[in-house]
Amino acid sequence: MSAAEVRPATPSDAAEIARIQRLTWRAAYTDLLGAEAIDELDAADLEGTWAETIEFPGSLVYLATEGEFTVGYCVAGPAPEEEAAAADGSAPEDATGLIAALVVEPRWGRRGHAGRLLGTAAGGLREAGLDRGITWVAQSDHATLGFYRRTGWNPDGTVRTLDTGRGMLREVRLTGTLRLELAH
Repeated sequence: MSAAEVRPATPSDAAEIARIQRLTWRAAYTDLLGAEAIDELDAADLEGTWAETIEFPGSLVYLATEGEFTVGYCVAGPAPEEEAAAADGSAPEDATGLIAALVVEPRWGRRGHAGRLLGTAAGGLREAGLDRGITWVAQSDHATLGFYRRTGWNPDGTVRTLDTGRGMLREVRLTGTLRLELAH
């Protein structure tokens, strides 16, 4: 295996992040969103959105690389109040970070990239003064749910339902410490 690393993204990485998103969404979400919706992800618009995300204040965007290849990305930052609130709407006790996206290109899976990305993002969120993390995962995505459970993040009982245009997607919120100790 070539050297695997995680580094902060720069705006010049936007095209590569967009490529990974389109490819991964095609593999993971075609049944849910439909091939037409995936095909409509315009490369230029997606690249522009990623460049803005990378430069957005408080946004932490990291890339996983293996050798010369970019193989995944993670987006994190402070959790919006409405995302971090308890099911009854009360504010969380701890300062909360959000893992908004953690994606590894399928052909690079099972090589530790997701763990390195999550560990790096958790470190960045801790440096920003946050204590715990949350993320949303499709209830039917058993691989991702299993990954987070292995890191010590578990469902907290909060769910949301999103209208995909082709049906409803039920997501569960997972939460856990930002003091991760992942095996290397």
